Amino acid sequence: MIELVNSDRCIGCDICVKVCPRDVFDSGDDGLAVIARKSDCQTCFLCELYCPVDALYVSPHAEQDDEVDSEQLIAQNLLGSYTRNMGWSRGKMGGTDKDPTRQLRILNRVGREEQPTPQRQLL
Repeated sequence: MIELVNSDRCIGCDICVKVCPRDVFDSGDDGLAVIARKSDCQTCFLCELYCPVDALYVSPHAEQDDEVDSEQLIAQNLLGSYTRNMGWSRGKMGGTDKDPTRQLRILNRVGREEQPTPQRQLL
């Protein structure tokens, strides 16, 4: 479940707001992301994956609310750690075999290549 938006790192890009499939985030009055509907989080990690500045921490515990300390997460290098583990770098898609989205992109590309190009009929 999403546990933290680090306000010192957040740049207000709203990428997390846009990629969240459950509409968990809002853009705050100061322009920074705010966790508005935490209980709606499905722990998909998309927000953490796409954050370009490693400002988010998603706990792997989907069903419980973990109390986290921002300074401790920073000291343990846990902000953005899921992103790095997937082979991504600061919001950029990865290419390692550990990245399940890479496999989806490959399958999607292969699927498009296998489909015949529609032919136009001449009248």
